[in-house]
Amino acid sequence: MSEEEVVEDWKDKYLRALAEQENMRKRIQKEKQEMSRFGIENAIGEFLPAIDNFENALRFAESASGEVKNWAMGFEMILSQFKEVLYNHGIVSFHSEGNLFDPECHEAVEIVETMEHPDNVVMHEFTKGYKSTHRVIRPARVKVAKHPRPIAVDSSDEPMAKEEESTMKRE
Repeated sequence: MSEEEVVEDWKDKYLRALAEQENMRKRIQKEKQEMSRFGIENAIGEFLPAIDNFENALRFAESASGEVKNWAMGFEMILSQFKEVLYNHGIVSFHSEGNLFDPECHEAVEIVETMEHPDNVVMHEFTKGYKSTHRVIRPARVKVAKHPRPIAVDSSDEPMAKEEESTMKRE
């Protein structure tokens, strides 16, 4: 190997090592961002039941007295601040009623046999679901329509089947 080839070989190894180091730096930075996002989404997920309770309480406050309605306006402002934090982190609620049941987004807490709704359609949403751009933070808890299964006709009740059965026993 000539001196020029040795220098070229070392130069190639050096450039490969630099590229590998840069790729590792980018990979570590990406993993760090994903871990941070995952931690934030999990922490926010723990606040979702409190937000649900806020929304439910404010729904009942609409039919209350004037003083309670004044308090409710203040609580609505607090609720909107919570929702703004969710939005700023890319977390939104999603609508389920009327959509097809999706096990990725829904948790079926009740299944109703009915012909009034299409099969596997969400009839009612008990608890809102939330998702980020990357994953479902909390699945919606829903009631799902299921078409009843057709009742199988027992062939032994038919006269022809009884004749065949008795013929088979004699043989």
